[in-house]
Amino acid sequence: MPLTRRDFQRIIMGAVAAALFPVGAVSDLVEGRDWRRVNPRRPSATAGKLEVLEFFAYGCPHCADLNPLIEPWAARLPHDVTFRRIPVTFGRAAWANLARLYFALNVTGDLKRLDQSIFEAVIRQRRGLYTEKAILAWLGEQGVDTAAFASVFSSFAVETQVAQSDALVRDFKIDGVSAITVDGRYVVLGHGAKGFAEILGIADGLIAMARTESANG
Repeated sequence: MPLTRRDFQRIIMGAVAAALFPVGAVSDLVEGRDWRRVNPRRPSATAGKLEVLEFFAYGCPHCADLNPLIEPWAARLPHDVTFRRIPVTFGRAAWANLARLYFALNVTGDLKRLDQSIFEAVIRQRRGLYTEKAILAWLGEQGVDTAAFASVFSSFAVETQVAQSDALVRDFKIDGVSAITVDGRYVVLGHGAKGFAEILGIADGLIAMARTESANG
């Protein structure tokens, strides 16, 4: 189902806000309000790079609202910063299948094209993409090679990535989504933030703070 005019305007205005929101000074960030520290610090998956993680779920309405903003924000991150998305399951069988959907589409090369459409299907259209059968039916409507997809949906590689995502959720003590972590050091809290643009501004400030902390040993 196509986006409504209201949804389209929300997405465009959100993306503009994310691009233009000024980054607050690092000194303005308050521990316990804007961020919490990760102890022990988690290493980056890419040596020599500062890593930002977004924990999300296709079944999360807040994640659906953040998603149109996160891509343009991630695209302008400095060259020494890497960005990864981590689908969470929280032990739910339905969300585990949504995580498998994410990783399997990444393998087949259909993820970028369908990423926002999955949020729209699950959250806006109430499509229950929580079983392999339902997922395959929906993907067929989207022109995906369902045989190729089915061959990787429950593969060892995908199951390994789901298990690794679950481990990261435990390591970072993530108990809700969406959630953003910076350099394995900080989790964005954003208590009192007025929208996602401010959340992303806090993340920008924490990136600067992590770079300073690394330089000081």
